[in-house]
Amino acid sequence: MATEKFYLELSEEQGVAHKFYEVTIEGCELTIRYGRIGTTGRVETKTFPTEEAARKEADKKLKQKGKKGYEEAVIGVRQKRPITRRSTESRRSTSKRSPLLWRFKSGASAFGIFINADRCWVGNQDGSVFVLNHNAEVINQYRLPNGVKCIIADDIWLYAGCDDGCVYDLSGKLPRIAYEVAENIDILWLDIHDAQLGISDGNGTVMVADHENEALWQKSSSGSTGWMIRNDADAVYHGHSDGVTAYNNGNHGTKWDYKTRGSILFGWQEKTMVYAGASDNKIYALHKADGELAQIYACDSSVYSCATAENGQYVFAGDDCSSVYCFNQNGERLWKLATGCGSALSMQYLQNKLYIVTTDGSLACIDVNESAIESAKAGTLPESKAIQAPAPVAITTSTDLETIEHPTEGVLLKCVKEGGKLRVKAISSVVNCTQENGQLRVDITPEYHSNWNVQFPRNLREEGAIYIVDEIKEASRGQFYRVYGNIRRLIQSG
Repeated sequence: MATEKFYLELSEEQGVAHKFYEVTIEGCELTIRYGRIGTTGRVETKTFPTEEAARKEADKKLKQKGKKGYEEAVIGVRQKRPITRRSTESRRSTSKRSPLLWRFKSGASAFGIFINADRCWVGNQDGSVFVLNHNAEVINQYRLPNGVKCIIADDIWLYAGCDDGCVYDLSGKLPRIAYEVAENIDILWLDIHDAQLGISDGNGTVMVADHENEALWQKSSSGSTGWMIRNDADAVYHGHSDGVTAYNNGNHGTKWDYKTRGSILFGWQEKTMVYAGASDNKIYALHKADGELAQIYACDSSVYSCATAENGQYVFAGDDCSSVYCFNQNGERLWKLATGCGSALSMQYLQNKLYIVTTDGSLACIDVNESAIESAKAGTLPESKAIQAPAPVAITTSTDLETIEHPTEGVLLKCVKEGGKLRVKAISSVVNCTQENGQLRVDITPEYHSNWNVQFPRNLREEGAIYIVDEIKEASRGQFYRVYGNIRRLIQSG
């Protein structure tokens, strides 16, 4: 039985990732393998009634990929993305234990954390993302194709940056690819503000991509690495081995540059301040406006992570000796206690509680209320609970869309080609949708700018396709929309 194999790659510049798509026809059996270059990818096999039917489906799939820019290629020419992970050495703390309320064991060392009033998210280096309530009960879980670098929020959107070079939108039923970063970029950290993605890489370079995943600009810092990046409406704040540099969002020029003696390992921001944790045992608090030093917070070892209470009223730090610290705004150390579960690689404060993710894979909740801290310093700790993570689920990323024929609510979008690129436009909100004589009839309430682009996953775009989404929202800076919630494809008759 003859076997035919077709191998394609998507190779675009300007910050877009390289992917492969392989089609194998063996008699009546069609096998498709796809994913990011350098990985084994995912495999799907389907058997058809005849060899002709299998070949017809293969031709259809290859044409679809050709329209998206895939071209014939040779396996192995392009290499897998380089991955650098921060050293996660964790020495034992000799301090008294912190008042730990609960500890969720995710199963692998963890960097990703996000906390809001309702939920807690943790993402680990095995690619698992768990969603918990504040009683440490698992509400949901996902499995991404590679380790989670960070979990970052942008208004109501939540994203997971992954070692496979993709940034996944977590606002729908399944994670979907929102951004893809070029294979040759060694990502260290990511941040997003108003749909603009900031990327800090292993060579000390900072890059910014827009809502269409197209590079806006990039700069090379004076440092050799860059673990910190924070974005806001005015600037991008980049922490590297030589200090912290701020770049204007408008003209992309250097706004200010602050030199440090230690390499920057983590960054946090408030409205007017940026905080940089460094390997020289310090946190540097810098004014965003001019880069002037406001305060130094001195720890006893390298600072792996930091966070603040609102407006910097308190400053928290985690070091490489499994200790956490609290300082007042003036730099006075209020306390230092042991985590009891490894060194904090990332952290966040909310409502008198400090949440940390650690080298041993824990998401831990620490009571930092004044009375709880005083009791802990006296040796009295609250009763805490340890929760083991459930078994990891299969990789769950949305590539195949759910279809719908008669939507009754949502927003209609259409994929069109403009200047050789696939763009997605808003049509309208749906009131009623029917099929009549093979034609789509929609009763609508027009309310969107038809010439504005919609930020939409690139891997789901197909020319002429119509999609129904839960909501779209205008970006803060205007001129484009963002999808929120689930995406489905509209079945078109005829």
